[in-house]
Amino acid sequence: MAQLERLQKRIAQAGVASRRKAEEMIVNGQVKVNGKIITKLGKKVSSDDIVYVDNKKINEEIFEYYLLNKPA
Repeated sequence: MAQLERLQKRIAQAGVASRRKAEEMIVNGQVKVNGKIITKLGKKVSSDDIVYVDNKKINEEIFEYYLLNKPA
């Protein structure tokens, strides 16, 4: 079973908006999950769910961090 997380957190992690702005977008009906418009906060989604903001699919990119050793 996939890990569940709050919808606004997932939108924020995708870089679409901050969590507070994502909450406003949800309440205003700008967010769809698996084709259904979500207007109530507290919705939890899994990695299998497809999220759309303003009819555009959000991309969940995996960030890679590189640490470089800078000699003295």
